[in-house]
Amino acid sequence: MQYIQVTFEFKNIEEYQRDLLISDLADIGFNTFEDTENGFSAFIDQDSYKESSLKTVLLSYDEELEYSYAVNEIAGENWNEQWEKNFEPLVISDQCYVRATFHPAKPEYPYEIVIDPKMAFGTGHHQTTTMMMEYILSMDLNGKTVLDMGCGTGILAFLAAKKGASQLTAIDYDQVCYDSTVENAALNKISNIDIICGGKEVIPGLSFDVILANINRNILLDQIGRYSEVLKAGGEIVFSGFYESPDLDMIKEACLKAGMQYQDHKKINDWVAARFIKQ
Repeated sequence: MQYIQVTFEFKNIEEYQRDLLISDLADIGFNTFEDTENGFSAFIDQDSYKESSLKTVLLSYDEELEYSYAVNEIAGENWNEQWEKNFEPLVISDQCYVRATFHPAKPEYPYEIVIDPKMAFGTGHHQTTTMMMEYILSMDLNGKTVLDMGCGTGILAFLAAKKGASQLTAIDYDQVCYDSTVENAALNKISNIDIICGGKEVIPGLSFDVILANINRNILLDQIGRYSEVLKAGGEIVFSGFYESPDLDMIKEACLKAGMQYQDHKKINDWVAARFIKQ
């Protein structure tokens, strides 16, 4: 598979501006981001790339940022080789060890997850994924049914499985993410999982004890009503992929209307993960 790499260079950019731009790029299909000395590179599979969509996103930044960018075609194997050079293992809350296939195992940790993302989002390194995993590690998931929306590599579903979840459903609209989750489920020997490609329309008519959704504010706001329909009374839902202000209040308001009560939230830099319970 061929990929498009868009490399941005900025004269000056604040962290919040960088995060907002990355979020907007993710909305149009870019699913992997890599820091560079003067900016970052964004990756998307060639079939999903539309120059017009990229220019529309960048238009809103023209007045506030001074930047340049270059577009290159790269082969998937070249990107994966570059990714392997930069990916370091990660430890979450001294309990979960996240590594790639080329890293040594560390059985001293209670939970180990092996991830080969192949252009899919979700290695645990982003603040939102880290906070979601911290929530999962604090939850009692023994025998519970779990829905992972926007599953990326499947990392959150896999951790839920290792925490004792009885049945998992992992959904992502991106074919690359779907393929990545299928491959990574095999790597982690996760068999009690249904993996589906699509959006809220493919959520099965089941009842879930726990829902995990690390996406972005606009998609979450669009899908919260459907989440409430399939979440059991007393069930927990954890969201991430948005900022504390103004996003958290918007998420709280939408959840309250859907019968889900805010409990607490975590914050790393400006990113937030928040937990709700259905009344």
